[in-house]
Amino acid sequence: MKLKNIAIVAHVDHGKTTLVDGLLKQSETLSEREEISERVMDSGDIEKERGITITAKNCALRWKDHKINLLDTPGHADFGGEVERSLMMVDGVCLLVDAAEGPLPQTRFVLSKALERRIKIGVVINKIDRPDERIEEVKAEIDDLFLDLATLLEIEDYDLDIPIFYASAKEGYAKTDLEHANENLHPLLDFMISDFFPEPIVNEGEGLQILVTNLGYSSYLGQQAIGRIQRGQIHKNQTYTLIGKEKEKNFKASSIQIYDALGTHEIDTAEAGEIVLITGMDEVKIGDSICDREFNDPLPRIEVDPPTVSVTVSVNTSPLSGREGEYLTSRKLEEMLEEACKINVSLQYTPGDDPKEFSLKGRGELQLAIVFEEIRRRGFELMVARPQVLIQEIDGVQSEPYESVVIDVPSDCVGTVTETLSKRKGHMQSLNPLGDDRNRVEFEMPSRGLIGYRSQFLTDTRGEGIMSSRFIGYRPYAGDMLSRQNGSLISDRNGKATPYALFNLLSSGKQFITPGETVYEGQVIGEHVRTNELNVNCVREKHLSSMRTAGKDENIILPPVQAMSIDFAMNWIDNDEWVEITPKTVRIRKKVLEKNKRSTIRK
Repeated sequence: MKLKNIAIVAHVDHGKTTLVDGLLKQSETLSEREEISERVMDSGDIEKERGITITAKNCALRWKDHKINLLDTPGHADFGGEVERSLMMVDGVCLLVDAAEGPLPQTRFVLSKALERRIKIGVVINKIDRPDERIEEVKAEIDDLFLDLATLLEIEDYDLDIPIFYASAKEGYAKTDLEHANENLHPLLDFMISDFFPEPIVNEGEGLQILVTNLGYSSYLGQQAIGRIQRGQIHKNQTYTLIGKEKEKNFKASSIQIYDALGTHEIDTAEAGEIVLITGMDEVKIGDSICDREFNDPLPRIEVDPPTVSVTVSVNTSPLSGREGEYLTSRKLEEMLEEACKINVSLQYTPGDDPKEFSLKGRGELQLAIVFEEIRRRGFELMVARPQVLIQEIDGVQSEPYESVVIDVPSDCVGTVTETLSKRKGHMQSLNPLGDDRNRVEFEMPSRGLIGYRSQFLTDTRGEGIMSSRFIGYRPYAGDMLSRQNGSLISDRNGKATPYALFNLLSSGKQFITPGETVYEGQVIGEHVRTNELNVNCVREKHLSSMRTAGKDENIILPPVQAMSIDFAMNWIDNDEWVEITPKTVRIRKKVLEKNKRSTIRK
């Protein structure tokens, strides 16, 4: 069968995974007996819970006389490293754009990476059945984006006559003209196998060449290296050379598999252009090359954009450590961080000065929070400090990462959002109406100004705002700013929180704990209403008295407390605090627990 390798890319929540569901169903790749769940490519537990794609995944479908290797990629900017390495396996890209939201920062990011590699691009304007669609305006914005990027990247020979499809992935149809009937996704499938997308482009010369762009694991076969064959053939049970960053090692390819629908299929031989899963090597990293022993000709290693955020990770040293987790040592924690960096090229970790601490670097706090969520679900206890941006010295000037932030908000929220971002060193670049009652505001601001803002943004916009950002480079340091405006409420002793004590602390601020929870000295139990810190007694019990009159006792009613999440805690904490993460609980604590060793005045 003829072969096509195509990636589906878009901004977060523009419908990539739903479109893949529709293509798998309508291509009749799966038999009638096989049931397909909603967003079938989001196979991880965290992906299903959050409704976002975190890791790039492969599937294969058959249409007419073609096999299409399809890659579903993440849409969030924090997982841009997944998109960058996915583009190394494909020769064509379907760019999805929401019919109402239009191109957003991650759309620009993935499009620029595809243009740099001169990959053929087709556009699908998705969700055309939205009541607030603005298709003609979005088409104009897409044209402007292509022209802008082609000029910026100095691409002169790229064909900007881009084919556009109009689709509703949820309803399962796509068409080339808005006047056509809404039938099915066959026009898009026909487009994928057309001559517009080339068959796999392979390197000239002799001998096998494969660049490892992903890693897998089979409980039966062990470690798997995933990559596209750039040159030559690979045969089962033959010996090949794995060329790493520092050493080379021979291995026997004990198993070769290719993607088949949602699973894999074992074969004896694979040709250039095919995406394969190879088993047999002991240790492999993303970026390694697999070559013939006679032709040691490795491919250039994968280079992705550098990390912009770092966070200090430590073993759990709190008074409650060891009660819920199975793994507590720094050795086991280092093993987990090393494993996370192996399967994600945009993550880096280094040991700290203290043997209990490590520094983990990534693209953003969401990416780091996902790593810690996966670690806790394996039975680990750990502590995490406040994320810090990576400061660089450029031409003798202290510089920090900046981001372009695009915000879609109701018109009556523009003032609140603008005032808050201005305090966080943001500079407004544009303000444009979106329909009758929404506005799109674009800011440029330091990355550290966004740390801790997302939860406040949802509150300020009553949950109706959409915020996205992309890294735009390093600029001179913008000056000091408070991580958050209000101080914290801190328990001044050990014990169990009582309803009586918490009820009397309601006027002091928002609370993070519920009655009956075990607390310790130095644990943060809430957010103070003022700027400074406040040490409080949250375990105080009501003393009995001899008075027994009607109205003497107050009816204790406490407001509901939202369950603490890693994302919220990492965004909320200050530089002198830790997030304590265990398999069952997320707490916030001070780095110095004793109240007589801490100042209540925040700097």
